Amino acid sequence: MLLHRSPASMLHSSYKILAPPSPSPRQPKLLSQLKSSYSFLSSPLRIRLFFLNPRAIRGFATAVVAETKEAETKTAETFFADHAVSWDSLGLSHPLSRALSNTGFSRPSLVQAAAIPSILSGKDVVIAAETGSGKTHSYLVPLINNRLSASASQQGLTPTQSGLSLVLCPNVLLCDQVVRMASGLCDDDGHPLLKVAAVCGRQGWPVNQPDIIVSTPAALLNNIDPKKQCRSSFIRGVKYVVFDEADMLLCGGFQNQVIRLINMLRFDEKQLSRANKSAVEVPRGIGSDSLARFSSEDEEDQQESVLEEDEEDKQESVLEEDEEDQQESVLEEDEDFVTEDIKEEIEAGSFGRKDWRRVRKNYERSKQYIFVAATLPVNGKKTAGAMLKRMFPDANWISGTYLHCHNPRLERKWVEVTVDTQLDALIQAVKQGFRSDMLDYGAGVSRTMVFANTVEAAEAVAKILGRAGIECFRYHKDSSLEERAKTLVYFREKGGIFVCTDAAARGVDIPDVSHVIQADFATSAVDFLHRVGRTARAGQHGLVTSLFTESNRDLVDAIRQAEKLGQPVETAFSRKRSFRNKLKKRAGYSKLIDKSTAALMSA
Repeated sequence: MLLHRSPASMLHSSYKILAPPSPSPRQPKLLSQLKSSYSFLSSPLRIRLFFLNPRAIRGFATAVVAETKEAETKTAETFFADHAVSWDSLGLSHPLSRALSNTGFSRPSLVQAAAIPSILSGKDVVIAAETGSGKTHSYLVPLINNRLSASASQQGLTPTQSGLSLVLCPNVLLCDQVVRMASGLCDDDGHPLLKVAAVCGRQGWPVNQPDIIVSTPAALLNNIDPKKQCRSSFIRGVKYVVFDEADMLLCGGFQNQVIRLINMLRFDEKQLSRANKSAVEVPRGIGSDSLARFSSEDEEDQQESVLEEDEEDKQESVLEEDEEDQQESVLEEDEDFVTEDIKEEIEAGSFGRKDWRRVRKNYERSKQYIFVAATLPVNGKKTAGAMLKRMFPDANWISGTYLHCHNPRLERKWVEVTVDTQLDALIQAVKQGFRSDMLDYGAGVSRTMVFANTVEAAEAVAKILGRAGIECFRYHKDSSLEERAKTLVYFREKGGIFVCTDAAARGVDIPDVSHVIQADFATSAVDFLHRVGRTARAGQHGLVTSLFTESNRDLVDAIRQAEKLGQPVETAFSRKRSFRNKLKKRAGYSKLIDKSTAALMSA
């Protein structure tokens, strides 16, 4: 939707933006000059008194009660668990509880209070909770606790021998963030409780074995694939596996790599289970020789039969078969690993195919799988949530109170703009970040994130703000990894205006962002939820200003209606088929986007 302006209106706006401001000896530098140029109402609840006739009294009283209840809901406890819930009460060790308290985490969040005991129980867990609810520590804390407990009871063992933790993230920046958060939990001497290493980007395999490895799927496969012995040893040593941003990892370009890793891990579980059993229960008719040949097959050949299928066949087996066939063909590797002798016995009728499958499914579990996401749609067979329900039917699901729904700590502002008003609306929205009640709590720093849909649009927005005298950071995929990391550090420390694409919407934890602006309206439910989730995090309040045009009006109305009714936002627009695809069918829409962006870039 970005800034559709006619040449005449653009010249007029350029004149206004480029016109020198009136001289003032008190005019501050940079962004603070905008603070005095606009006044805002700071009270979230304003009640006006009117002279009412008797018929109006009841309606007035009802309105006041409703507004008061809404204000109470906004200020109600929606992040932290009950005061009676402490880190110790969740079953954590005293050193870890002290480390959390020393870091500033006085008590668990609601999601952490639910997830930590579930993970400590050893069961597979799916954490689906809104952004800013404390999901990262929800899995890091029990992983660290398990490792500390193992160290106390099994002194002298290496991390691989006592249980290695593997955390998979979709990109390098998220890996670095997880490493930073895990390393931030220190003992009384200031040393990290565990050794944590990232295997991604330019960071290769660590020389000394860490307790937790954080990696992208591609980087991990590149490091463990070249040597079979290294791969087997690593897979055998992994006891806890976390898939952070699971909805992203299980779909799109990550899917094949992640499914391959899951196959490796589950196959190792079955091998270890057979090795640990002195006597294997088999159906009548399976000879010991056949089972021995099956067990002694080369591991790499067995994996290749499942892991190196062509992409189309694999996706069909993962996504489109019914539940039983899918689990057998992809995750249980049943017939692909059956020897020719066993196949002959099956065909001869010595025992049934179902009997063999029953044996293949019954194995002792030795690994724990944890999936974490802020958006996890379950509607449709190919969605990440539906896949997890089929792949891990016995997993415990921890769902956040406001998953896919409106957060009451979040104030929304919807601004419909036209060709001639959107520049002014954007600049005015940016100024709103200087409201006194939106400054970083006690630090006097304002942090505003401005989202655009494309790199070109983000550059256009940054150019417009620059001409208005507003300095801003830029963050998108065309920036180098080093530039993006540096930009994040500056924005965290200094605050300001952060113009970005959706590359900054997912997983990146920037504390105390008070204002999010959609200069371009999001094109999918997932992008929308991740954008608005950059503010009102960890129990704080925040503001989201969404600029939209007439072409977005139906979508905005659907979102507002869903929020009003407490329904998931995903009902307003599909994850797999973005709303923009529908809009582009309207004549001239895509051409208008291209022309307006090009004009702004050349202005």
